[in-house]
Amino acid sequence: MPGIILVLNAGSSSIKFALYDADAGQSLLYHGQVEKIGLAPHLLVKDAAGTVVTDATWLAEALDHAGSTREILAVAERLGAGRRLVAVGHRVVHGGLAHAEPVRVTGPILEALEALIPLAPLHQPHNLAPIRMLMAEAPDLPQVACFDTAFHRGQPHLAQAFALPRALTEEGVRRYGFHGLSYEYIARRLRQVAPSIAGGRVIVGHLGNGASLCAMHQGRSVASTMGFTAVDGLMMGTRTGALDPGVILYLMDHHGMDGPAIEDLLYRRSGLLGVSGVSSDMRTLRGSADPHAREAIDLFVYRIVREIGSLTAALGGLDALVFTAGIGENDAETRREVTALCAWLGAGLDDARNAAGEAMVSPDGARVSVWCIPTDEERMIALHTAETLFPA
Repeated sequence: MPGIILVLNAGSSSIKFALYDADAGQSLLYHGQVEKIGLAPHLLVKDAAGTVVTDATWLAEALDHAGSTREILAVAERLGAGRRLVAVGHRVVHGGLAHAEPVRVTGPILEALEALIPLAPLHQPHNLAPIRMLMAEAPDLPQVACFDTAFHRGQPHLAQAFALPRALTEEGVRRYGFHGLSYEYIARRLRQVAPSIAGGRVIVGHLGNGASLCAMHQGRSVASTMGFTAVDGLMMGTRTGALDPGVILYLMDHHGMDGPAIEDLLYRRSGLLGVSGVSSDMRTLRGSADPHAREAIDLFVYRIVREIGSLTAALGGLDALVFTAGIGENDAETRREVTALCAWLGAGLDDARNAAGEAMVSPDGARVSVWCIPTDEERMIALHTAETLFPA
């Protein structure tokens, strides 16, 4: 169908976006973001080749989330060169129990997604804000919600269950898993670049400021390190990852911390930042002489390797390990350190391939092959939007 698909990924202080042809290939036209919303909003847009085509800054009071979305729509109209905006696809972190695939947004769907805000209070409200605004101001524009949890909905029951009273489980307190759009993209990409292992037992590491691992068999999620929330599992840029619940009780009883204070600690002051006292950015930590920076890196790698062991057990073996996202794609040292500690599984690294960031970074014939494959959540959303609204 001729026209343009707009993809929106709204956060607390930024909105990332991309424009795609609404044809069979969904080729990328432009991408960018509005960042520092509420401070000094800055709009940056690049074309598919990476050339900057728009660069603008506004006063804080002149551009909130709604205003940012309107500005993005104006950019889409201007850069579309006469091509009509035919749909908007949104990243929505939580789809709950009901959504195992993307869905066209209606009034009742939006209400159901708003009811999930308590399960993802730091992400869901911001994901839904542009949807609500567009429904009010452009009610005829089709919108599709694509969920980070959907890819994991087919996991075995035991992989999703907590050892809690059944009433809480039925209420929705269970392991959901996140980064699903990234994992789904990698599953599709593996069928193209590595068909021999795409249907096997694969662990994918989405390693960035948010970090998780997903065990996949035959391209489907079997288990994930993230659980009820996106703070579980691996140590992250500023998030703790898995934490003994007794620590929370200790903080409440002995430090007088309430819910907001604990939330701030778990989500914003821990992880690489908290351990190092230096930064949440792996590039900064790699360049630091502070021993605490080295300790933060070592703990990050250690936790990844431990979880790889756990997920290998869930899979009953391992055929391939895939690195993706900011750290996974760009930090050759993290790939080297993780793979070295997985030698017992049969994983190995080719130093030249790893340094070059090739797709396969392991030696030919390795028992467990190792890969570096860039993710593209925005393209996955564009594909889902087209498949949902314009099926072939």
